[in-house]
Amino acid sequence: MTSQLREPSLIPPEAIHAAIMLGRYFFAGCLVLAIVPQVIRLLAKPWERSPVSASVASSDTTARLARIEQAVEAVAIEVERIAEAQRFSARLMAEESKQSVPRASPGQ
Repeated sequence: MTSQLREPSLIPPEAIHAAIMLGRYFFAGCLVLAIVPQVIRLLAKPWERSPVSASVASSDTTARLARIEQAVEAVAIEVERIAEAQRFSARLMAEESKQSVPRASPGQ
């Protein structure tokens, strides 16, 4: 009598089976994404490099860096002097060209 009262299913059995399989695949994928990276991390620990500690620079290295810094500063000062001389020369040439150009008279 129970089988007579039950209504026929509106969802085809193939669709139900596909939905169940999709759920299984989704669950398996979530498990893989949660577990596999942890396992890989555990297996890779023996090959992991230890962090490099900050080494203290020797006095020779410190002295060389100080000399390089002084040389760079000296070069920067010389470049600034050259640039200033070039600006001065350009200004003189511009003033000289203004003075040497004769003005044409309107009648000629």
